[in-house]
Amino acid sequence: MPHAGGATNTAMAQRLRPTPCATRPALFIPPPANKKPGPVSPGDEGAPADGRRPISRAMSPAPRIAIFVATSGHSGVDRAMRNLIPALARRGYPVDVLHVRQHGPHLDPVPDGVRVIDTGARHVYSSLSGVVRYLRRERPTVMLSDKDRVNRTALLARAMAGVPVRLVLSSGTTISIDLASRGLFERFLQRTSMGRLYPYADTIIVTSHGVADDMADYTGLARGRIEVVPSPVVPGSLFTEALPPPDHPWFRQGEPPVILGVGELCARKDFATLIRAFATLRAQRPARLMMLGRGGLRSELLDLAGQLGVAADVALPGFVDDPYRYLAHARLFAFTSLWEGLGFALIEALAVGTPVVSADCPSGPREILQDGRYGRLVPVGDADALARAMVETLDASLPPEVLREAARPYEVEVATIAYLRAMGLPPWAEGQLA
Repeated sequence: MPHAGGATNTAMAQRLRPTPCATRPALFIPPPANKKPGPVSPGDEGAPADGRRPISRAMSPAPRIAIFVATSGHSGVDRAMRNLIPALARRGYPVDVLHVRQHGPHLDPVPDGVRVIDTGARHVYSSLSGVVRYLRRERPTVMLSDKDRVNRTALLARAMAGVPVRLVLSSGTTISIDLASRGLFERFLQRTSMGRLYPYADTIIVTSHGVADDMADYTGLARGRIEVVPSPVVPGSLFTEALPPPDHPWFRQGEPPVILGVGELCARKDFATLIRAFATLRAQRPARLMMLGRGGLRSELLDLAGQLGVAADVALPGFVDDPYRYLAHARLFAFTSLWEGLGFALIEALAVGTPVVSADCPSGPREILQDGRYGRLVPVGDADALARAMVETLDASLPPEVLREAARPYEVEVATIAYLRAMGLPPWAEGQLA
């Protein structure tokens, strides 16, 4: 519930309450890149000179879902949305992706049943008028948004549009830690918006119980308003598909075991601790360490490997589009983040049956591994403890079929049903059969 009392809160409530506004021009769907613009019927409202079609207001038998996100193009939210959006469409729901230019998610190809709608803006805040026009014209049943800046814009857009769209706000990071290194104003803005504005949404969802507890403690938002919904991380086929080994000499038969890390080469992933732990392990037995990803710390990490005398056994091949083959053929996956909202790569490793060790960081790994049942947990930044856990896991690993059990809640279809439940929608749209 919103905070009660006070002129400030009253004014805020009036601002967020849906109110009628004047009519704005229609939004337009650009034609696919490989097709010429089609003709516009004489009666099309506001038809532009270049032949683009305005969005149709034809009634749909199924509730329409709007997705409003603005991502980097390679984040966990991107991966989740690239899985969630097609899954919603497969279940018979028409989906509109409100696109902020120069931001993800990038859908290539665009799935059947999905429209990508250009808001006409390059930044989240400047997309406000485009989102308002869309809401008035299309009147979706539900709008899902993700990340604080987008969530604030979605709240204001619904209020300005004056339409009864159900609003679901999502957040996927341990906010108190994520904001610790931000400026004073940014900390105040996000903390206040979550605590004071998010209660005006219909539903607030997060990726893990740790994220939910942290959000409530840090912002003052009632814990009962926050739902934990598993992210759609892995396709069902990954649990049974036999993946070929990567085209890399380290994965040939008879080579030493490969320990794998995956993620951006940045301070938050703490790959330096992984290299130090690997150097300790390498002094005891043959092994190799590979870290997939790109980032600003690549040179520093390679220098550290050289200083520790393990440079010949450490590889940083960069970003790969399909890490599953690497995960499936690694002997061990190591997760060393300082903090997370969940831990996508950890789930992906479990889904292909690869043994894991993880830093016990906030938030996600302890929940995914069920307090260490499916993989050893070590203190954050403790290279010696990580080295011991890696040795112990290489010597005695759980069977692949057991490890896969931990990833089942994050299978795309299972998680999509959980998202639909949070949206107040059934698992299948009307007329669709399971």
